[in-house]
Amino acid sequence: MSGAGVQGITEADIANYLANTPGFFERHAELLGSVQLTSPHGQRAVSLQERQMEMLRDKIRGLEGKIIEMIRHGQENVAIADKLHRWTRALMLTEHARDVPDLLVRELMHQFMIPQAGIRVWAAAPAFVAFGFAQPVSDDIKLFAGSLSLPYCGVNSGFEAAQWLDDPADAKSMALIPLHAAAAGTPATSAFGLLVLASPDPTRYTAEMGTEFLSRIGEIASAAAARVLPARAG
Repeated sequence: MSGAGVQGITEADIANYLANTPGFFERHAELLGSVQLTSPHGQRAVSLQERQMEMLRDKIRGLEGKIIEMIRHGQENVAIADKLHRWTRALMLTEHARDVPDLLVRELMHQFMIPQAGIRVWAAAPAFVAFGFAQPVSDDIKLFAGSLSLPYCGVNSGFEAAQWLDDPADAKSMALIPLHAAAAGTPATSAFGLLVLASPDPTRYTAEMGTEFLSRIGEIASAAAARVLPARAG
């Protein structure tokens, strides 16, 4: 009977018994020194205490790695926030509306190390028609910008916007960010311009990347560039 009873006990039964009987090893302390386990760092046998210490060391190393990663991400986020702050401040301190689009692009490239960038505003006030940012664009690019609810990221497949850059042939990947007129008090669905970021690295802007930060860039750029619209010019 006793043999049959032992054979019917499973490892789960033993584990549950030990988990629910905390005093077991206090009454049988000698077992802690006699139990031998295989070390995960070799084939040698170690005591239960040593195995527990190794498990704790591994857990601590894992936690240390996560903490270091969290600190690194925190430092990166602070650096990005600082750059965004400097860029936004420069836009707010720009006295003349005519200077805003070019400064917007120039400071964006400087703060975020973007190789190339360009901007077009096709609803600018008549006073700005001679400026580069107000040069004519095709109806296709206007429709494309108006159709974007989020920035487009991907390879340069011959986009017209690449021609706004100093070196279009070197724009292998691009981010196209619509400027929405909501900042000027008009419907959010209308786009009055387009901001383009480009890189010779074909993997810098990809369809798989997140666009939340680029959307924030677009919102700030829209609010700033709206100063050259007829209702805001000055």
